[in-house]
Amino acid sequence: MLFRDRRDAGQQLATALQSYRDQQALIMAVPRGGVVVAAPVVAALNGELDLIIPRKVGLPANPELALAAVAPDGMVLYNWPVMGSFNLTAQNLKELVDRELQEIHRRLEVYRGDRKEPQLQGRLVILIDDGIATGLTIEAALQSLARNHPARLVLAVPVAPPETIARLRPLVDDLRCLYTPEPFYAVGQFYTDFQQVTDAEVQEILAEFGPRG
Repeated sequence: MLFRDRRDAGQQLATALQSYRDQQALIMAVPRGGVVVAAPVVAALNGELDLIIPRKVGLPANPELALAAVAPDGMVLYNWPVMGSFNLTAQNLKELVDRELQEIHRRLEVYRGDRKEPQLQGRLVILIDDGIATGLTIEAALQSLARNHPARLVLAVPVAPPETIARLRPLVDDLRCLYTPEPFYAVGQFYTDFQQVTDAEVQEILAEFGPRG
């Protein structure tokens, strides 16, 4: 195992990101697990925490098979090879995309409450999750964040497959991934404790490290 739990992964990631300390970093974490990883990073960098929720659009008969990914601003990243194998078009996915977008907004309301969305333009923005597998949802999140014109966009994760990291690297100004092991089956295989994170934990961490003022 590479990490005891998500907090351990976050502490290791914080060490790797020390060059960004005291630069007013906005850490955008992916709930729920990514928020726990982000907490030690936010503390170490003296940054600010907020959330981004990308969602996978799965095949109804096989939800784990990703047809697309959608970001909170409605930006959709289509998995054209998989869609082509099922003779599906973007229009075919509209209802599924809309459903996932509604779920994104519902979750953001639960976590953020009446807090305003952060301003990303001109800021150092660091996207954090507890790990990446195929990377489709993270790619959607990165493309969505880039549309807001941050001064610098960084992707920081504890673990991911090497081929996924190679695909995502051109999308960011900097990429910090602690480990790229092979074989890679699932993010959870690299954690001793990978238990599910609750909404309450996310809310507590956001209350402590979230938007100020």
